[in-house]
Amino acid sequence: MGFFDEAYEGVPPWDIGRPQNELVRLAEAGEIRGKVLDIGCGTGEHVLFLAGRGLEVRGVDASARAIKKAKSKAASRRLAVRFDVGDALHLERLDEKFNTIIDSGLFHVFEDGERPAFTASLAEVLRPGGTYFMMCFSEHEPNWGGPRRVTQKEIRATFAEGWRVNWIREARFETNLEAGYAKAWLSSITRT
Repeated sequence: MGFFDEAYEGVPPWDIGRPQNELVRLAEAGEIRGKVLDIGCGTGEHVLFLAGRGLEVRGVDASARAIKKAKSKAASRRLAVRFDVGDALHLERLDEKFNTIIDSGLFHVFEDGERPAFTASLAEVLRPGGTYFMMCFSEHEPNWGGPRRVTQKEIRATFAEGWRVNWIREARFETNLEAGYAKAWLSSITRT
């Protein structure tokens, strides 16, 4: 994960200094509940927002530099949360189960061949009946660079066995780039 550690030397395009509005709306609607895991948590804005709402939240990211920044933010905001450097393909190492998992911009970094390992990893830590909320870049986003784009068909195929795709809807992935956002898919997926 050298690319991501290097990206966090500065402020990467996806680090907007606050939680994504799409996930804020889910939280305000009561969709994000129980014990929560944020995978690919970056500098922790979603974790800190949800902890501020009284949820028990843990954040995991492969970038040690991002986790260091997240811990610093938590200390300055006086929020007791747990952040760990970890591998999203081996979430079983967390030795913990969650009711909700959120993912803002991680799924689209995996190659096709890594997706089965990723869904197996999610299943190890998400309780049956728990929900995985995932936001990834949509194939409708013009190719201005950045991560690969994902189709609804790919999402449904990845989560075809052992999962139920509740819905996939158009969303905006906010960035700190000139346009301010990118087209995305926001999905609600339940472990069966």
